[in-house]
Order: sequence, then structure tokens, then C-alpha cells
Amino acid sequence: MQIQNFNDQAAATDLLLSAKSGVRNCAYAITEAASPNVRQALSQQLQQSVHFHEQVTDYMINKGYYHPYNLNEQVQVDQQAVQQTMQQQNQ
Repeated sequence: MQIQNFNDQAAATDLLLSAKSGVRNCAYAITEAASPNVRQALSQQLQQSVHFHEQVTDYMINKGYYHPYNLNEQVQVDQQAVQQTMQQQNQ
């Protein structure tokens, strides 16, 4: 795996994790909102967050960074990322 690809994969993974947090936080905020208007606004934001998560996921799948339907392939990608990280630390 080339360094540029590794950096792209790391950035995309970080973005995916942030998108997941955004979805979770919006859903939580909806349950805490007392006002119907606030719940409606948060529900719209939740839908946008879910859509963004889908876009990031699709990007990662298309680039070969993420294999949610094939555990063996995902393990290989993860192992390559670990090896790349270890090589960078040893330089």
C-alpha cells in the first residue's frame, strides 16, 4: 500500500467515524428535545447525517478501503493498514 493511499484511507476512516458520531449525536439530541420544532429540525439534520454517512461509506467501498460485506477482505485491509503504520513508525 502506498503512503498516499494509506493517508487517504486513514482520512476517510476518520471521516466515517465522525459521520457515525454525528448520526448518533443527532438521534440522541432528538430524544432530549422538548420542542416539536426542535425535534423536526434535528430530524432533518439526522437525515442529512445519514445521507453523508452513506456517501462516505460508498466512497470507501469504491476505493477498496472498506469491505462491510466481506469480513476476510476487511481483515486483510486492516492488516495492511497496521503494517503500513508500523513501517512509518520505524522510519
